[in-house]
Amino acid sequence: MTGERIGFGARPGAPETWVRRGEGAPSKAEVYTARLTVDITPELRGRIKVAAFRRGVTMAVMLRELLEARFAGEDQP
Repeated sequence: MTGERIGFGARPGAPETWVRRGEGAPSKAEVYTARLTVDITPELRGRIKVAAFRRGVTMAVMLRELLEARFAGEDQP
């Protein structure tokens, strides 16, 4: 080694100029604005995780779909 510093590339400008989002796709925060915490047993968590894996989705996606289906006809406060 010669002792020379190897520089990294210059930082890009504002993130808006280099971070792309799918066209017309809302951000996660625009779609899901609240977090819900539920205490469940490790066994139930495991069963949910396996079911989600078999369906090829994440646990969060599967649980959102289940809750939407269950409360689809409910009046909102």
